[in-house]
Amino acid sequence: MPSSILLVDDEESVRTSIEVYLIDRGYKVYTASTAAEGLEKLDRYLPDVLLLDLKMPDMDGFFVMEEAQRRNSATAVIVVTGHGDVEKAVQATKMGAQQFIEKPFSLSDIEQAIEQAVGANSCSHHLLTVDQDGIRMEAPGWTLLGISDAIKDIYRKIIMVSRSNQSTVLIQGESGTGKELVARAIFENSHHPNGKFVDVNCAALSETLLEAELFGYEKGAFTGAIETRKGLFGAAHGGAIFLDEIGEMPLKLQARLLRVLEEKSFKRVGGTENIEANCRVIASTNRNLWETVQKGEFRRDLFYRLDVFTIHIPPLRERPKDVPVLSSYFLKQLAKSCSKRFTGFSPAAMQRLTDYGWPGNVRELRNVIERAVILASGCTVEEEHLVIRPASPPEQAAWDRRAAPVESLADMEKRLIQRVLEETNWQKARSAKILGINRTTLWQKIKRYGLTA
Repeated sequence: MPSSILLVDDEESVRTSIEVYLIDRGYKVYTASTAAEGLEKLDRYLPDVLLLDLKMPDMDGFFVMEEAQRRNSATAVIVVTGHGDVEKAVQATKMGAQQFIEKPFSLSDIEQAIEQAVGANSCSHHLLTVDQDGIRMEAPGWTLLGISDAIKDIYRKIIMVSRSNQSTVLIQGESGTGKELVARAIFENSHHPNGKFVDVNCAALSETLLEAELFGYEKGAFTGAIETRKGLFGAAHGGAIFLDEIGEMPLKLQARLLRVLEEKSFKRVGGTENIEANCRVIASTNRNLWETVQKGEFRRDLFYRLDVFTIHIPPLRERPKDVPVLSSYFLKQLAKSCSKRFTGFSPAAMQRLTDYGWPGNVRELRNVIERAVILASGCTVEEEHLVIRPASPPEQAAWDRRAAPVESLADMEKRLIQRVLEETNWQKARSAKILGINRTTLWQKIKRYGLTA
């Protein structure tokens, strides 16, 4: 995928010449004529490189640079300085600029600086792309796509933590939000030339089987151990191991995992030799891990070791902006597999998708779209094609509360006074006593709200 460039310069002729030159060479280019516009487009497009003229009319260039790095540290910064501004160039470099270009410059100078900055910014973005549809993270059979601020924040955090191959990562989110996809994106965007990504579901195996799966075993360690097995920590050496649903791991194994994190080594079941465990540990949970610590169900010391860098994936109901984007993406992909062609969703169908609470998150949305593709015979998905399971009473009540308009204090007070008056058969003295106000105040409120018996 071509690198994306955000060019911020107040001179139109400079912007135009650089933009045309870079587009001809395959780059995706966004431009801004003011610093404020540049920061807005930085948030929107998350470019690989920010090409910034330090002399901008609306903001100090160094402030813009600092703000840009705060908002998206994954973007490489190239600054443009005036002839002879050596001090500014030095200051920009100290602040994190990967390259600086002195005016006057040639277009080839710009291209060379971009190539060097992209090369130095070692994240390869194997799974991460940004386009007009939003941010997309893809892996076989799964896509996390969106335009919400939450997705942009996840993208930034993936790039930040990918720069370190050792930091432990904890991914939190409900089932179906894409925790494994985020884990794979972290691995793919890190530098693991010979390492593998191995994963295990800690909730799917018994304590004995999980221990053998993680740490391996020596031949003869137990009945059925007819050969030595190195285990997943051995297989992940030089790469990463993903411990899915870490909150379900038995306490005994939590102690063993803590030792691996602290000593970077482990012993196989039935073995005595310390084996090096040089791999990144990425864990995920759909539970509030801190609450399990307080209940004594999860080791406090292990929690602190895992909670080095945390990424929270909000449920789909908290990012409704992403529902239309995801729905359209799934429709396009699934229609292709069924050799069908769709123009999109009817307004009623899209409204239904947006209004639903999605307790199963992105996984449930994909399944609903897949059924709709099978059921629809025309070129538009209609509301009747959306087979959505009825919500449970607690779920429906929660969604109803979220969908209900927020009342003003005056409306709440009006309803309360009306109810008390009706319950006392409009006995003003008794109603005033229940409400904790005097009768004069009650009369005033009855008149203000136009209440009648």
